[in-house]
Amino acid sequence: MHRTIELTIPPHLTDSLQAELTSLEEVIGLTLQRGASLKPAGDVLIVHVLNRGADEVLRRVQTAVPKAELSAVTSEATSFISPDSHHVIRGDRDEAIWEEMESGLRHQGRITVNYLLLMALGGVIAAVGLVSEPVPQAVAFVASAIIAPGFDSMTTVALALVLRRWDLLGRALASAGAGYAALMLAAAATSALLVGVGEMDAQMLAGNAEVQHLAHPRWMELLVAAAGALAGVVMLAAFRRSFQAGPLIAMAFIPAAALVGAGLAVGRPDLAWEGLQRFGADWGFILVLGAPFLWLKQRFLHRRQPLV
Repeated sequence: MHRTIELTIPPHLTDSLQAELTSLEEVIGLTLQRGASLKPAGDVLIVHVLNRGADEVLRRVQTAVPKAELSAVTSEATSFISPDSHHVIRGDRDEAIWEEMESGLRHQGRITVNYLLLMALGGVIAAVGLVSEPVPQAVAFVASAIIAPGFDSMTTVALALVLRRWDLLGRALASAGAGYAALMLAAAATSALLVGVGEMDAQMLAGNAEVQHLAHPRWMELLVAAAGALAGVVMLAAFRRSFQAGPLIAMAFIPAAALVGAGLAVGRPDLAWEGLQRFGADWGFILVLGAPFLWLKQRFLHRRQPLV
């Protein structure tokens, strides 16, 4: 998809900035509405730009307009239909700008009742999966990976480190801590309930084949998780969020986190520790593989700090 960027700027900067943007080949359309914005007051520039030109537009805006006097809104444009510029349009690429990536991650990982509830429900389903037969276990693990929004807060840590946004890093760590605490507590409560009704015990948990794979992963399983971690970061950077279920399923941090709660609930702290190690390994893949990828994006593609 292409981009529409709506800028509100002080009137005395309008002429110079619109001349700058008009000169860009990637800007397919530019509309000026003088005095149209009431809050904040100012002129409105509506920029229809290709993905590959969005960063250059924002770089020029950052240079021309002081941060305190700028307001910007970005959105997707389904298509640009301009026969005269078709040769330029068809060569566009799939990229998210930093502001959109950060906004999406912040929305998904904000500590709200909905976020905590989804994390807890993911923990319930994963805990049941830990002692299920192979087919329902696979269903439970896939479902919990999709339901629990646990990927975004961990990816935000990598993004914050690359951009050196320490406030963002603090919020991401707080979100991950609160979310996974809710998941582990829900998994522990679910396991305690299953023990109470006679459908689970420590031996069943320790003897489950998939629990053993979580506790003692083989190289092939770690390779799948590593590829899933990098794929998830690439999808976020490529603005392909709708396909992100694949990386979540490939990784094991949701059932591994559930194993922490379940192990403690059945009196097996050794299993809880092994689950925590596997959880840390998958998060480590996001940081070790995702952060360098995002650094390369910043170094060679975006080459700018976010507007705020």
